[in-house]
Amino acid sequence: KTDAGLYTCDIGTDVAKSKVSVQEKPTEVTKQLEDKTSPAGQDISLSCELSKADVNIRWYKDGKAIRKSQKYDLQQEGTRAILTIRDSTVKDS
Repeated sequence: KTDAGLYTCDIGTDVAKSKVSVQEKPTEVTKQLEDKTSPAGQDISLSCELSKADVNIRWYKDGKAIRKSQKYDLQQEGTRAILTIRDSTVKDS
């Protein structure tokens, strides 16, 4: 059910009208990513919290898009976005 629409106030002899439109608030990052340091060979998980669930998220490393693969696992759990870097190496810095 939406609140947008045409609202009227009718007093019989006169009518006042108002058109209401409701714009969705943009999604925001509510908890930032944290810097991590890890020994090589371990999995590293990065996560951030968003103001809304089920948002289309893209992860990047040095400006290049990261895709789900044997190296990277991308997950969303409600408002939490999680990137896991498997078997980390110095090149993952």
